[in-house]
Amino acid sequence: MPTLVKALLNGDRLALSRLLSQVENDTKEGRKALEALFVHTGRAHLIGVTGAPGVGKSSLVNQLVQHLRKNSEKKIAIIAVDPTSPFSGGAVLGDRVRMRDLSGDEGVFIRSMASRGNLGGLAYGTAALTQVFDAAGFDMIFIETVGAGQAEVDIARLAHTTIVVEAPGMGDDIQAIKAGILEIADILVINKADRPGIEHTEKALRGMLELAHPISKQFLHHGRTEKLRMSNKPIISEDGWITCIQKTNSKDGSGVPELTEKIREHSIYLNKSGDRLTRDRNRLETEIDIMIQNTLNKEFRAKLPEEKFEQVLEKVIGRKLSPWEAVRQLINGRNP
Repeated sequence: MPTLVKALLNGDRLALSRLLSQVENDTKEGRKALEALFVHTGRAHLIGVTGAPGVGKSSLVNQLVQHLRKNSEKKIAIIAVDPTSPFSGGAVLGDRVRMRDLSGDEGVFIRSMASRGNLGGLAYGTAALTQVFDAAGFDMIFIETVGAGQAEVDIARLAHTTIVVEAPGMGDDIQAIKAGILEIADILVINKADRPGIEHTEKALRGMLELAHPISKQFLHHGRTEKLRMSNKPIISEDGWITCIQKTNSKDGSGVPELTEKIREHSIYLNKSGDRLTRDRNRLETEIDIMIQNTLNKEFRAKLPEEKFEQVLEKVIGRKLSPWEAVRQLINGRNP
């Protein structure tokens, strides 16, 4: 077992930092470490926090983690995927600025990483970093996405619990409907609840959620028929968990205790229903598929003479060959 892996399993934070860098840069040492650490993973609760830029994701995560640390002994990691700097190619680190309140807590580890131009709000190595934190014994891992708007759906493939953050007055209710982002939300948060227009945003989002679950618009509660969404309580139907709404204000922390309770209830639901295993299976299947594609592509390009590829490419550019026929010729080893 590599020395850094042993140190990480013994709780060495410096070893954790070094391993995260190795994994993010996809080095040979990083890949060997991931292989050694994989048997120690599968325990952490992965929580994705996504939404358009400016809705207050970083400030909300800051409040959530502070509340969790005050009321539990859970070790918490935060992966903040930042936009790529056009100058250095690294993360802008804007999220760390908003999470300075957590910097002195030994039970919290914040890691920023650059999106490196990836669509979907996540960097390529985000899943690998979660495995390192998981093996290091962190109980909860928050993954805050870059805020890619309508492409922001990859997080649902990675996280156990997906929180979609909206804000009043930004047109996000329409954007969420248009992007289908409500479909990935386990918990829908309307942040900046002190802003004007909160009632309109909440009404629009509730209406869309009720349309998504028409059989559950009403339910019997203590002998009375009530509107499903009026209570703000998480609902579990025959089809599973139904997205709930929570209003918060990341400035003063209002609504944050209720949000942490919803996260806890969703975690309980995942374990009881077996949905956690299903999500883990789907996530790992996707990871294997991506690795197969990348590995086969690298091996194929390594064996393919560059001049042959250029000849085929020139024919495609000249419209003498379609891309599909070009791929068939290259794979079958035919001369261009």
